[in-house]
Amino acid sequence: MRNHILALLIAVATIVPGVASTTNDGSELWLRSLSSINETKGNVTFDRKKLSPTLQEASKVLNSPSLCGYTIKVSLKGDKSLGRDGYEIRTSGKELTLSATTDLGVLYGAFALLRIADSGEQIPNQVVEVPAYTLRILNHWDNLDGTVERGYAGHSLWKWEQIADSISPRYMEYARANASIGINGTVLNNVNASPRILSADYLDKVKRIADTFRPFGVRVYLSVNFASPMALDSLPTADPLDPQVQKWWKKKADEIYRLIPDFGGFLVKANSEGQPGPMDFGRTHADGANMLARALKPHGGIVMWRSFVYSPIDADRAKQAYMEFQPLDGKFEPNVIIQIKNGPVDFQPREPYSPLFGAMPSTPEMVEFQITQEYLGHSNHLAYLAPMWKEFFEYVPSTSLKAAAGVTNIGDNANWTGHPLAQANWYAFGRLAWNPELTSEQIASEWLARTLIDPHNTPAEVRDSLSAMLISSRETVVDYMMPLGLHHIFAFGHHYGPEPWCDVPGARPDWLPKYYHRADSIGLGFDRSPSGSNAVEQYPEPLRSQLADMNSCPEELLLWFHHVPWTHKLKSGRTLWDELCIAYQRGCNRTIEYQKIWENAKPYISPEIFADVQQRLMTQTRDAQWWKDACILYFQEFSRLPLPSEVAPPIHTLDEMRKVSLGITNYESPTPALLNINR
Repeated sequence: MRNHILALLIAVATIVPGVASTTNDGSELWLRSLSSINETKGNVTFDRKKLSPTLQEASKVLNSPSLCGYTIKVSLKGDKSLGRDGYEIRTSGKELTLSATTDLGVLYGAFALLRIADSGEQIPNQVVEVPAYTLRILNHWDNLDGTVERGYAGHSLWKWEQIADSISPRYMEYARANASIGINGTVLNNVNASPRILSADYLDKVKRIADTFRPFGVRVYLSVNFASPMALDSLPTADPLDPQVQKWWKKKADEIYRLIPDFGGFLVKANSEGQPGPMDFGRTHADGANMLARALKPHGGIVMWRSFVYSPIDADRAKQAYMEFQPLDGKFEPNVIIQIKNGPVDFQPREPYSPLFGAMPSTPEMVEFQITQEYLGHSNHLAYLAPMWKEFFEYVPSTSLKAAAGVTNIGDNANWTGHPLAQANWYAFGRLAWNPELTSEQIASEWLARTLIDPHNTPAEVRDSLSAMLISSRETVVDYMMPLGLHHIFAFGHHYGPEPWCDVPGARPDWLPKYYHRADSIGLGFDRSPSGSNAVEQYPEPLRSQLADMNSCPEELLLWFHHVPWTHKLKSGRTLWDELCIAYQRGCNRTIEYQKIWENAKPYISPEIFADVQQRLMTQTRDAQWWKDACILYFQEFSRLPLPSEVAPPIHTLDEMRKVSLGITNYESPTPALLNINR
């Protein structure tokens, strides 16, 4: 029996390697049609003779095979309402006119034409698009040593030790891919920033990257360590009100902009998880952000100041960012944007939206999504995240935000994202940052047609089943991990598997699962109603009252806001315990269905990608069983209730589950995880 468990859980815990291929390894992303360009170039004309590097890139796109049947005229005399990035497309038969006011608008319009053509759709008579946000940015959590925090697709793209001598061709491919979906900025380094990124040696390397990105309209930003003046130049303090500190940052900003005139600005994680910040010197977040903002202002730069803080100012971690930042509304410089995670805790498979959104009406706000799947099975599990982000926009109007950021899932793997289907999340983030009104279904259909299948030669039922698999995948992960509002019951540290019983001596309580699930003989869940932590008070009416009542709270968030009795009846007529068990079973069942859907699509998928994804779907099914058995058996110790008839009995014992120890000592590394079963 022990050998069986060992074999099973090694398969569960091992990060599946990509399948190498010289024919289709996913490296072309959604730009396969650019692999061969029409060299005649007779079908595209511009209203200017000399083309900038950006217009040269647009010309390449417009001369792609997908558009070779059209005669295309490009005009840089578009309507001023299009702004810097917008474009207009007019079609008359096989004649197209693409208009914009800037070279970058032309490039975005060219990629829009390519997207429509690649998707197998007819180009409409008129298309007019202006992006929802002026800033659509990726956040890399890449370290200077080449590791990637919470990255599951290999090492960092940025080969800092090589940049002084050569620039990788992948940097241009990366910038082109981002431009093709409207992303116009990238933070190169981890928010847990090393001060060395601001040294003269590294800034020269950053300049070379910025020069490569510039034709594609992708601006470079840097995460900065607030104590950099102390680390780099031995100043005795980093107090933002100290004149010498202010002078240091002004001088550093001047240095950066001499090298990179279009440098975007700084991203800052301060006074969070051990990172230095203004509160170390008795100052506020506004004091720190404003000092940096004034240094950047003459150059047009911005400060993105993260609100991810959870100092123990309240017993409920979910309340702490609101409590720390909301009183500072209106106290920030105009070029400061508060960057807020979509939920109030930490990128869980499902969270309510952070109540800080909308609570600072006098301060620009931006949302931070996580594209990499830190809490959704890393690069082993299929989890298409557009439905999660659309769920956020149901509560937070897109018009209330200044910008959108996404913590990227990109590494140096050949297919960029580890799991080939995880490319869909990079793609979806860019499309939603451009237009939050797009549906998850539209984006999935586009990505499938441009990446996995030929829309002209794949049966409709196969296309539809693949799309349905993507659309349902995030909800499936929620079902087999943490249904009904459960959250943060992962194994300690690496956040890969289940460990609701976890207890690490000396650890902060809010780093441990028991803090969140609060299982006891009465019930399950964190009471955030007025009788508990009263976190609901931070939400506006009428949502506040809806969340505060156990009977009106949306059931998908029930255990987030309430400690619910095991025998409490839900809308289905089932008890909480039965509903919980059935959700775990439903998640397991769906992962098996995904394997069948993928097998049926085999004739229409490249052999390399098919084999890679097939392995990962098998791992996901085993992991789902692991989650189901671990959680149901553990919570059953408190409920003392039998499994409902619809739920298959566990195939492991709780003692076996407790002995599983994933030896992931460096989650930034692509090295497969090791498994130990402690006797």
